[in-house]
Amino acid sequence: MKTATDYLEEANAVVPKISAEEGIAKHKSGGTLFVDVRDSADIAASGTIAGAERIARGMIEFRADDTHAMHNPALKKDAEIVLICGAGGQAALSGKTLIDMGFTNVSNVGGFPAWKDAGGPVEAG
Repeated sequence: MKTATDYLEEANAVVPKISAEEGIAKHKSGGTLFVDVRDSADIAASGTIAGAERIARGMIEFRADDTHAMHNPALKKDAEIVLICGAGGQAALSGKTLIDMGFTNVSNVGGFPAWKDAGGPVEAG
């Protein structure tokens, strides 16, 4: 039987973690898709990365599956995707799911508070 810790360790082993500063540099250079996987209440309370797609972790499989009616066309298998959540765990788990689904360039920038503290661009939730 696997524990939550087991799943998180597996995710962290395959999803590269980048610093908030690296994420901000990617945001400034453009071409990177940022995805906030927190629930809408968290985003409403604290904001999100400017221009980020908002896809709750519980919906990532449906939004990422290009054969599903709920597919988000912004999610392309070869796109550079940077995930963010509240502290890094949900982003890592979502990233592992995307990698398992065939996405090739996925990373985790960790938690939104670190993004804000580093001066990353933010928009209201």
